[in-house]
Amino acid sequence: MTEMKYYRPETLEQALDFLDAHGARTEILAGGTDVMVDVRSGVLHKETLLDVSRLAALKKIEMTDAGLCVGSGVTLSEINTSPLIKKYAPALGKCSETFASRQIRNIATIGGNVAHASPCGDTIPPLVIHEARAVVANQNGVKEISMDAIAAGAYQSALAAGDIIVKFILKPREAGFADFQKIARRRALAISRMTMAVMADKDEAGKICFVRFSLGACTPTPHRMDAVESFLMGQNPTHELLRGAGTLLAEKMVEITGRRSSIIYKEPAVQGLFMRMMYPMVGWCEK
Repeated sequence: MTEMKYYRPETLEQALDFLDAHGARTEILAGGTDVMVDVRSGVLHKETLLDVSRLAALKKIEMTDAGLCVGSGVTLSEINTSPLIKKYAPALGKCSETFASRQIRNIATIGGNVAHASPCGDTIPPLVIHEARAVVANQNGVKEISMDAIAAGAYQSALAAGDIIVKFILKPREAGFADFQKIARRRALAISRMTMAVMADKDEAGKICFVRFSLGACTPTPHRMDAVESFLMGQNPTHELLRGAGTLLAEKMVEITGRRSSIIYKEPAVQGLFMRMMYPMVGWCEK
């Protein structure tokens, strides 16, 4: 292992002061489930680990006038048991049920999952459909970054060396239909190969009057699939309609990624996962 110094601040202000002085030479440690893997494998070359995992300012889940606020230091287990998440962001709650293993969920944080900028970050599609904004602090003040701008590329965060994600602000919604699904090589402890999240509502006639859909893992950066949403809006969902939406989703994915060798598997897989997730919508709209 690389020899590194360790610093644990007592307040967010202390953390920001430390980053202002040592930012480029420092790695932020939130849950550590990604960082410690990189440390042990020798690919992380930093002088100091800045442990923000115990900062109270990063650990809140609360409803405010701005929206549903989820602290960047909140663990996946805390997300899974939060009544506010279950009510106002159920797809994020569903995502936390299948995230890695129970031991990892107990320490992995939502902020670390997003800041790592991995295309397969499970929390990202649920955040995208809630049009989440990351509240980022540094020595110059506070700024907000949209989820579609927080990743500059695969494993390339748009965060600067002195930035700390404080919280995420989600647009809360008690959606009648919400889900998160993924494909991985195993049922647990596996990196996601494909993820998607959806939330929708229907009108009195059973037609879709609101829908948000996001695709993850199989594209380099987060994508809310506007074309699929437009295709479904105002429609009374049938199996045939959903098959058409799945075909459109696959086409849009190929437009983003290009026609690579993996498309042979990804194209039918994305359609199959979409239909598995969306078919229950037919019965839901008929009620």
